[in-house]
Amino acid sequence: MIFSLAVYAAPYSSQASHTAYEFASALLRQGHTLHRVFFYHDGVHTASSLATPPQDEFNLYQAWSSLAAKYDLVICIAAALKRGILNSEEAVRYDKPAHNIADDYSISGLGQLIEAAITSDRIVTFG
Repeated sequence: MIFSLAVYAAPYSSQASHTAYEFASALLRQGHTLHRVFFYHDGVHTASSLATPPQDEFNLYQAWSSLAAKYDLVICIAAALKRGILNSEEAVRYDKPAHNIADDYSISGLGQLIEAAITSDRIVTFG
């Protein structure tokens, strides 16, 4: 079965992002396909390359990044810009001194969420 996930919650603000990560890991272990994870609203903070959780806590940023290297993890451009999450192109476009999106994430619009819903057998929302 082909799944896509929509994650609306920031890491560590609630259980939603961690539960979404565990759900993604479980469906991959079961042999299902993960088409896309779309991060929206505060969920875009997941792609920050600057977050540094305490060393004695589960590093949710690192966990999601490990999936981003293999699967299509997309953050919403409008939600990201509103929250100061920028890739290098948007930093140049808005004359900002730096960017902070981890390398393996892509940034795009809501069309990617709609395409994921059309392409996948199930889309599951967290947060």
